[in-house]
Amino acid sequence: MLASSFRDCKAWCAEGLPLSTSSNEACKLYDAILTQYVKWQNDENVGGFEGSISAIQAADPNFVMGHVISTGLELVSTASSTRLNERLAGAVRRTVELANSQVLSPRERLHVSAMEHFSHGQFSKACNVWEDILVDHPTDMLALKFSHDGYFYMGAQAHLRDSVARVLPYWKPHMPFFSYLKGMYSFGLMETHFYDQALKVAMEGLAMTPQDAWSVHSVAHVYEMKAEVDKGLKFLESREKDWQVSDVLASHNYWHWALYFIEKGQYEAALQIYDSQVIRRCKATGSMLDTVDASSMLCRLEMEGVCVKDRWQELLQVTRPHTDDHVTLFNDVHFLMASLGAKDSGTSRRLLEGLQELAKEPGENQQHHLAASLGVSVCQAMMEYDQGNYDRTVDLLYPLRYRVVEMGGSDAQRDIFNQLLIHAAIKSENKHHQKMGRCLVLERDAMRPNSPLTGRLMQRALALHN
Repeated sequence: MLASSFRDCKAWCAEGLPLSTSSNEACKLYDAILTQYVKWQNDENVGGFEGSISAIQAADPNFVMGHVISTGLELVSTASSTRLNERLAGAVRRTVELANSQVLSPRERLHVSAMEHFSHGQFSKACNVWEDILVDHPTDMLALKFSHDGYFYMGAQAHLRDSVARVLPYWKPHMPFFSYLKGMYSFGLMETHFYDQALKVAMEGLAMTPQDAWSVHSVAHVYEMKAEVDKGLKFLESREKDWQVSDVLASHNYWHWALYFIEKGQYEAALQIYDSQVIRRCKATGSMLDTVDASSMLCRLEMEGVCVKDRWQELLQVTRPHTDDHVTLFNDVHFLMASLGAKDSGTSRRLLEGLQELAKEPGENQQHHLAASLGVSVCQAMMEYDQGNYDRTVDLLYPLRYRVVEMGGSDAQRDIFNQLLIHAAIKSENKHHQKMGRCLVLERDAMRPNSPLTGRLMQRALALHN
């Protein structure tokens, strides 16, 4: 029995978001799935994501928005490619066919269109359609959440912020999910460097809903970007019981916790979090967010001179099956970290060559278009670094440093490429590169004063070349 708080057909109509089904059970399950998406949490009371998605298909197999949310969530997880996964490609086709055979509202038709665009790698087109929905229906949380994910995958920082800012005034405190918009807006503010405002808005959200793991996550980002490490550690630890229940995001918040330890040079503490939380959850879920975090964390530790032992081999078992996916460049570069770390040159070559082939004939896939001008070169730079060719790494990566944002992710996640470039420049035999490395460290210090990690980089730069 579904909780009475989930909205039935009449309730969705009353909110101006009618759903084309006569099944109250299907409407409530749609709400249950949406609620889990917003809260980053598998709710066992409704069978988690998997159980509620199975149940909605049983409640009304022809419910178009049931298919949109179920298939859309699989697509935005970026864990599977419609090029390779015929079941997923078929689910997209089935949704489009159902939509074409029914009388739907314009809003529902736009949802189908956006999902189809996203399935073809047309993230920008999909986001434009979700924004069209939000102009007329600013309280459509599915459109807002899907667009938020789409902008994240494109590194569209201002869009992340403004998409939420445009609709916030239409939301009222009594509406379901109202408080969660605070975390979403805070994240956009943080990514556009309005750190004080981002912190204020996130704390407003947490005052209403202490369990909002995305607001917690936004605060963690603020402290990371300002190198206020002790504040960040205290904040995450004091609220761990609240955010830990959001199992879909918990590993990522633990990753932020570990980053603070890496910043402080407390590597054993970071590895303890990796072993007890990050890789354990990554292996259990196969989530792309958890997987890229695990790859990034090991890579950062190795750049700091830490021996991570056989952890790369363990992680490679998760990443290797995704070598041919090429859903996002952001995933690709993190899969490459794992194969390079594990010294699996065959998998590394296969990933790069596959990306090069797709870049030659990208079709309408936005990520594959970007591969030609950005993704392939970043992968090549990583491979050159791995082989000790630091001059070549700098030559490849330096011209792209202001474009890496286009691969998606957050500033905190992309910082690994800033660190990689600095390490390569410092290690390079080229005197110009060495000077460039020192300049890059000075630039970093200006943006993040009092960062212990930046201090270590500066010491390295001066020690090597004085």
